[in-house]
Amino acid sequence: MTDQILNESEIQVKTSSELKLVVSRPDLVSLIGKIQSTVPSKPTIPILSNILIEAADNLITITATDLTVSMKVYAEAKVEKEGAITLPARRFFQLIRELTTQQIEIETENEIIHIRSGEAHFRLNGIGKDEFPNLPDLQGGDFFTMSSMRLKDLLSKTAFAAAKDDSRHVLNGIYMSVDQTSLTFIGTDGKRLSKVNAELPSCQLSGQFIVPLKAVDEVIKILDEDHPVKIFFYEDKIAIETHVITIISKLLTGEYPDVSRVIPENSDITVHLHREELIVLLKQIALFTSETNHSVKFSFSNGNLELSAKGSDVGEGKVSMPVDYTGELFEIAFNPVFFMDILRHCKEETVSFGMTDAFNPGMITDQSSALFVIMPMRLQSM
Repeated sequence: MTDQILNESEIQVKTSSELKLVVSRPDLVSLIGKIQSTVPSKPTIPILSNILIEAADNLITITATDLTVSMKVYAEAKVEKEGAITLPARRFFQLIRELTTQQIEIETENEIIHIRSGEAHFRLNGIGKDEFPNLPDLQGGDFFTMSSMRLKDLLSKTAFAAAKDDSRHVLNGIYMSVDQTSLTFIGTDGKRLSKVNAELPSCQLSGQFIVPLKAVDEVIKILDEDHPVKIFFYEDKIAIETHVITIISKLLTGEYPDVSRVIPENSDITVHLHREELIVLLKQIALFTSETNHSVKFSFSNGNLELSAKGSDVGEGKVSMPVDYTGELFEIAFNPVFFMDILRHCKEETVSFGMTDAFNPGMITDQSSALFVIMPMRLQSM
């Protein structure tokens, strides 16, 4: 399959707009499920609302792109005539999902796509592949290989903390640092931060990259089986390649902020919190926050943590749990949604929570290589 991907330019040369193939409907539905979110809902140019279908070497290849993130998915098919055509993605996806036969025949004639399912026959108007953007050539890039599920775990632990629509566009991506034998991912939106490290087999690659969050989300979504995955790097793009999927994304340009300044080096107070119990209590107390005061006060006293919130239009609530804290009353406030997001991405039964005072960030760690930082909120009188 790798040779198939790396020689895609050769395939495009030998294919024409006419194709004929028979493919398993479940396989086609699976491909659609993987690639549909890559098709832009508001394309900048009309052709981007189409997908490119190619038939060659007993494979069906479907490609979608929004010019920043591109995806190619593959499945075995009985190819009777090699060729390529583009067709409207949404209409095609909807139609295939409604069909009931096990086998689907797809044939093109003069940029008309004929789709046959049993006795049913449908025609869609297509567009020649020449109008579809060419995907970057993947030859010559540096790469390393790692477990797909390990990559998914690393990305999942950082993507949730990245900004979704920040004017500082570099925060709308995941910072990725590769240094021969180590790999680091960082995501932050300025209010919370996640950083994870992993060891790599020795490779010659070193560099720093910022991967758009949409590309990261697509990778997380499609990595559902444990198998080797190759990560290719180029000057302005990154590619993730598995045995059946290739994702290519442009890299974000700009300088990622120096997050080391907000990661606490030492904590004056460290407590151990039961993760599941705290999530349950945070869900309860978050119901008493309001749009104008979306914070929960954490009050630590000897052997106890009390969570409290008060919303003028809602009411107020207090819950508590035992903790291993000793000392004077210590109060700090956090956004409960952000705190729960962090706890959900920890895996251990208990987490360590380090704090210094009510004005500096707290740090949450577990037994993994991940660390999470959360900025405090202004304390409200209860």
